[in-house]
Amino acid sequence: MRVLGINAVFHDPAAALVVDGAVVAAAEEERFSRRNHGKRPVPFSTWEQPELAARWCLEQAGLTAADLDAVAYSYDPDLVDAEYAPWEEMRTTYARNAPKFLATSLPGLDPGIVRFVPHHVAHAASTGLAAPFGGNCAVLVADGRGECGSHLAGRYVDGELTTFASQRLPHSLGLMYEDLTEHLGFLRSSDEYKVMALASHAKPVHLDLMREHVVVRDGGFETRPLDWSTLAKRRGKDDDLTREHAELAASVQVRLEEVLLELATWLHERTGDSRLTMAGGVALNCVANTRIFAEGPFDEVWVQPAAGDAGTALGAALHVSEDQVAPMPGADLGRGFSDEEIEATLRTAAVPYHRSDDIALEVAEALAANKVVAWFQGRSEYGPRALGRRSLFANPCFAENLTRLNDVKGREQFRPVAPMVLADRADDVFTRGPIPSPYMLFVHDVRPEWTDRIPAVVHVDGTARAQTVAGDPLLERMLRAFEERTGVPVVVNTSLNTAGRPMVDTPRDALECFGSSPVDLLAIGPFAVRR
Repeated sequence: MRVLGINAVFHDPAAALVVDGAVVAAAEEERFSRRNHGKRPVPFSTWEQPELAARWCLEQAGLTAADLDAVAYSYDPDLVDAEYAPWEEMRTTYARNAPKFLATSLPGLDPGIVRFVPHHVAHAASTGLAAPFGGNCAVLVADGRGECGSHLAGRYVDGELTTFASQRLPHSLGLMYEDLTEHLGFLRSSDEYKVMALASHAKPVHLDLMREHVVVRDGGFETRPLDWSTLAKRRGKDDDLTREHAELAASVQVRLEEVLLELATWLHERTGDSRLTMAGGVALNCVANTRIFAEGPFDEVWVQPAAGDAGTALGAALHVSEDQVAPMPGADLGRGFSDEEIEATLRTAAVPYHRSDDIALEVAEALAANKVVAWFQGRSEYGPRALGRRSLFANPCFAENLTRLNDVKGREQFRPVAPMVLADRADDVFTRGPIPSPYMLFVHDVRPEWTDRIPAVVHVDGTARAQTVAGDPLLERMLRAFEERTGVPVVVNTSLNTAGRPMVDTPRDALECFGSSPVDLLAIGPFAVRR
């Protein structure tokens, strides 16, 4: 069965293709359109479909729209309760007409094969069915909102979902965090990760108040109204961040962690499962994920790498597929380019380059010499994390490289960068978070003996959002060569982009980013481009 999954209603529009139960391709529209997050999550953008991503998915499999058996759309307009939100009628109208919009975008598509999948069911399937556990696990979903809710707690047994609890709007952990993001002067539905980073810079002095504001009961929760301005002045985007802003961020962050831990505990009591899978935008909060892993009742916690709305394209397709579903093979589900295609782009750009005898070794030597390296290899990542396909690397041994990379990317200086580490060396350097951790969705404590050795990747609270590497020969060779030269099995890894722009996706994107930022070396396929 050939199923195309579509996410289009809110933000991060994306497409995914599942053929005979196997994930063939998945990509976010932003990688093609170069619009950050694809579009803004406003009702009057709902008509926009991820047509570029969808066309590419079909091309990747050698299919046309007429070859599809089903299109799974990760939103069911029949479930909408519009009483609480303005403009909802417009969003719902556009969603109902999605089959027609898709047939226009994808010539040959029969609009009659489009099937609506409830938003949170799509989130659940994106993690419960895609996990390596084979569809036998507990599943916890939390985000801003779907049609009428913001949370689902359930269980997969032999690929079938049973829902034990859900939370109706307007109560929403995700919307609460979005409201805080906006109050702190950041872009809502985009910059929530900045709030998570900011929270580490202060104590949660308002935690008792937040416990009154967010109350857990019966597998769900209530978010009571609270005027943020009584705790911290509303910040303009160009205003300075103050301690009171950080204290508010810390208070909300810690209460979010507590609530998710309570919800996970409640779910475990209902299921007795040893494995928990998570999805929804809130599941991108890696600090909370680690508390669930470290303090919760589950032995294993797995978070889908495209846990936000982009992942619902995959989940919807898996939910609709009538075949036995295979676990997700990895996050490298996007576009890739042959050596010939890369070299043709380099020639067109008329930049000096050479074909390296060993690009992994050349990069390791550059990093050991404290150079910043842009790394463009293989198929691009599905989801918001750079996982060694479209990455910026640096030497973690120099504390100033945090400032250096934030300057390269045009980011706020309070934001951390992440370590990439050989999986067989991760236990030596990191603790508390799960190992392996291939998708950079948990934080780990840095062992005391390593904090002074890799200062660039140690956050102010002593943690690091580590990515472990195993099964990628090129990355492993680079990391081992770097360790041979420095004694350190870790490199700095952050996304290959600049602030406010999507990660690069094509060789041309990579050259444009390299040319506009102070990066020393671009390792693109087997080729090296230097300043």
